Amino acid sequence: MFKKALLLGALAILGDAAPLYRRANSTAPSLRDFCDVSNIQDAIPSNGTLNGIDILPDSVTASIVRTPGNLTSSYGSLNSTNSTSSSGSGSSSYNYCNVSLQYVHTGTDYLVTLVYAFPDPQDFKNRFYSAGGSGYLLNTDATGGLPYGAVSGATDAGYDSLDGVSFDEIVLFGNGSLDWEATFMFGYQALGELTIVGKELTRNLYQVDDDQKIYTYFEGCSEGGREAMSQVQRYGEEYDGVIAGAPAFRLALERVGHVAPALYEYVEDYIPEPCALSTIVNLTIEACDDLDGREDGVIGRTDLCLLQFNLSSLIGESYNCDASTITPLGFGFSNSSNSSITGSSHYNTSTAGSPSYAVPAQSGTISEEDVLIAQKVWDGLHNNDGERAYVGWQIGSELSDAEPTYNNDTDDWEINIPSTGGEWITKFIELIDLDNLEDFDGADYDTAVEWMNTGLVRFWDSLQTVYPDLSTFHESGGKLLHYHGESDPSVPAASSVLYWQSVKKSLYGNLTLQNQIKALDDWYQLYLIPGAGHCGANSLQPGPYPQTNMEIIIDWVENDHTPAGLNSTVTSGKFSGEEQLLCKFPQRPVWQGSNSSSFDCEFDEDAYQTWNYTFPAFDLPIW
Repeated sequence: MFKKALLLGALAILGDAAPLYRRANSTAPSLRDFCDVSNIQDAIPSNGTLNGIDILPDSVTASIVRTPGNLTSSYGSLNSTNSTSSSGSGSSSYNYCNVSLQYVHTGTDYLVTLVYAFPDPQDFKNRFYSAGGSGYLLNTDATGGLPYGAVSGATDAGYDSLDGVSFDEIVLFGNGSLDWEATFMFGYQALGELTIVGKELTRNLYQVDDDQKIYTYFEGCSEGGREAMSQVQRYGEEYDGVIAGAPAFRLALERVGHVAPALYEYVEDYIPEPCALSTIVNLTIEACDDLDGREDGVIGRTDLCLLQFNLSSLIGESYNCDASTITPLGFGFSNSSNSSITGSSHYNTSTAGSPSYAVPAQSGTISEEDVLIAQKVWDGLHNNDGERAYVGWQIGSELSDAEPTYNNDTDDWEINIPSTGGEWITKFIELIDLDNLEDFDGADYDTAVEWMNTGLVRFWDSLQTVYPDLSTFHESGGKLLHYHGESDPSVPAASSVLYWQSVKKSLYGNLTLQNQIKALDDWYQLYLIPGAGHCGANSLQPGPYPQTNMEIIIDWVENDHTPAGLNSTVTSGKFSGEEQLLCKFPQRPVWQGSNSSSFDCEFDEDAYQTWNYTFPAFDLPIW
């Protein structure tokens, strides 16, 4: 069971820790003296010190900023339609030095702008913090570390990311021509250089002794989770603690996976009504709710649901939905919030900012064809020969990407191609400057596998962020907290399990499974969050969601308190407010009774095997 004392102890780390600056210096300078342009310039490492980076001293600006209370530290998480997100926050005001500077890569004119927030010296706690972005955006908020007494920053990556320019807007110079420098900067390099420069400035400005550690953290979810993993893989020696939520690190597979549900409808020549799909989801949740030992509206064990529930049993069940109006929320959310009334005669392509549109009342009975589409979405993409190419979303997850749109002019349901995947195919695979795939004409399942294969080969060393050898990070003392909503309808939870397994095999392949798990537990922990959606709690399944990840990782890194589980809180439903200490994968929860407030974490070999996949559709290994 969750122990409240653990949480209180973790919170004390943030609230009571003395500023570490004073350990190296008897008195700290005033913020006014600290935040002086000449002082910042004097702290810049001389060119040649940082390999490949030439800082431009004349570009430095500095100003004191006094924030209001309740500053929020956000780590760039995304909310799906049925999700809510949390972020760390502080209730105090923060005074800090806002610094900007520029550098070029040695021997080039590729100009990069960095922005940092340096805490008042009396608040500094020898920490550096970076946060991830979302969609194709890097984080633009440089103040996320202030609640933790940390310096933090943001980068424009050389293509005006600080001004909100999204990488997908500039990835092509023109049709057929990729901007490779921007691709590598977005992929991992810009954030690594942000940290390298920032840590050197931090050490020099706060006069931190060489033998004193500057604890360095990265936190992100979704694309931010991919960025977190990119830093672990590429700059492992720079980071002490990394939090990666639902990492979208298999872009070549995941993005095509977003269009696969619509492709199933095209190939099978059947378009299910959204009400039929949502009813299938709700009935599946109801059927599998108590497989973990407790009825709480949550599929706590999708593995058991997969083993024990026959989706065909839903054929003939009735569905009924009232007429409604749908308002799209934009790119990166679930399909129901990306719908559009524009498009070709048989297709609708999801785009951000589309107008609201009316959806008629729907009623009927679930058909064999409805179940077939749902089953294919949850099974994942296979080629024409039935060989697996990618994982699907866990059974009971929203079927968002399979939902069609309604054409009010023709009174017809139309296949909807989500731009989350369609744009990847047009811009990154076909290298054509179009915001979405217009249609599937002539495509089949082998076509989708070839799209995936092209992305795997083309972006293996830049955007496909799944390198499994984390020995540099581990040997440098790094700690990795990796979590994923088990019912995530955007990035499949199995994708995170697959990466955990790849790291386990890469580093400890000569050990038994139990010894592999034990070895990983000391520095890399994976948590599947029952019922949770994409980077947030899920209103369809009112389960727990972690709220104190930064406190946990700081305690792990700085006090060597290895987490026994992941602190989380149920945010809605029958058990709202209940605190849970989530199980470390591959252990899974088994509740002690339907109304119990405690569960055991157990290893189930048969259930574990449901997370093991091979991908015979590819000749290359899939990590």
